Amino acid sequence: MKRIITTTVINQSGVLNRVTGLLMKRQFNIESITVGHTEQPGISKMTFVVHVEDQRKLEQLLKQLQKQIDVLKVNDISDKAIVTRELALIKILSPPAVRSEITSIIEPFRATVIDMSKNVITVQVTGDPEKVEAFIDLVKPYGIKEMTRTGATSFVRENQKTPSQQLSIL
Repeated sequence: MKRIITTTVINQSGVLNRVTGLLMKRQFNIESITVGHTEQPGISKMTFVVHVEDQRKLEQLLKQLQKQIDVLKVNDISDKAIVTRELALIKILSPPAVRSEITSIIEPFRATVIDMSKNVITVQVTGDPEKVEAFIDLVKPYGIKEMTRTGATSFVRENQKTPSQQLSIL
């Protein structure tokens, strides 16, 4: 099962290495990882998307993360109402003959053209990971020259509702 785990840490050298090393030792595959500063100086938040086989392994992982030096807080937010976003930069092959077609795909996704050359358009798309994946699937037939994705970053919504009550916003 795919789980989204957030970890609040003291921003010091080696913290990321220790946390990812723990995941590696226990053979968890990290599908996505993002790390960034928080509103508090010297504090960072890590967001991991990992596949966990069962509830027992998940509980073990959370306990082991909490024991790490410099880890202040660990949360599995997978079953809560959350906001998740990802950024992708994509270089799409776009000779002049198909450029208007590609533009018609870009607009509904609220993506942004950030660079353009004779035969390549570079696009920035942000949103939940499913939206980013849908955009990639639509532009793949034109040819993707290069792509990079940030991975998901998430936090819990202020007003908790059950997942069926959440609105999906592009």
